[in-house]
Amino acid sequence: MRSLVQTHKLTISAHFISVLYRPMIQDDLKHILKKCRKYDSHAQRQLYESFYRFGLSVCVRYVADLETAQELLNDSYLKVFTNIDRYKEDMVFVTWFKTILVNTCIDHLRKSHRNLPSVEVDEAAEVSIEMDIFGKFSIEEIAGLIQQLPLAYRTVFNLYVIEGYDHKDIAKMLGIEVGTSTSNLNRARKKLQELIILNDL
Repeated sequence: MRSLVQTHKLTISAHFISVLYRPMIQDDLKHILKKCRKYDSHAQRQLYESFYRFGLSVCVRYVADLETAQELLNDSYLKVFTNIDRYKEDMVFVTWFKTILVNTCIDHLRKSHRNLPSVEVDEAAEVSIEMDIFGKFSIEEIAGLIQQLPLAYRTVFNLYVIEGYDHKDIAKMLGIEVGTSTSNLNRARKKLQELIILNDL
């Protein structure tokens, strides 16, 4: 049976996707992707425009600067177009694309900050926050709250809550200890509670 935490994580991730991504007719998407395999520039533009808003929403959750987010989005699209043959028709395209987006953002953070900022593991107790509360906010309000988190907190919160990675995977991706990932998540939750109160949401 899926745990309550997993259910919350899936719900929030689905919330972001459902609001920012309106699925294309499957046959249309298949047709566009088929043309993209042949490096058809018109098809590439169609794909770019269709998933632009969704892609940008992922990038701005990791980097607060819009210009940098757009650069990362373009880098991600370049990876999509140059690696399109790796995409299999039985895959959900938006999931495959999101994986590329997240990895591109994480690579950028690791390169630009060398050692991604993190907090030391301490005696901070686990902070519980009702994840269903996000259903009460608009996607813009949620993104705004997440962007106000310090980089270390924001990165782990995104990976754990939004993307659905576990702490072991996050630690490997960021080059940190599992305990540090857990601590950053708890601090992110506490900070979000403070931001919700501060912004009177």
